[in-house]
Amino acid sequence: MKISSKNIGEMLKEAREQKNLTQEQLAQKVGKKRAYITRIETEQGNKINLQTLREIVEKGLEGELNIDLDL
Repeated sequence: MKISSKNIGEMLKEAREQKNLTQEQLAQKVGKKRAYITRIETEQGNKINLQTLREIVEKGLEGELNIDLDL
């Protein structure tokens, strides 16, 4: 997953939908409440801490979190 101008929450939602997971299923996989996943996807995606983002991507979506910095 490469972060672009798109909101992180939007990117997570797209990835979840590609995996055919509901918010409830994703929440269960990462030990969070569905309301938390909803908040991330809709309003607080850019406020998520890296540890939580990593857990969602790796445990919930079975992916790998890669962050590229162009300095």
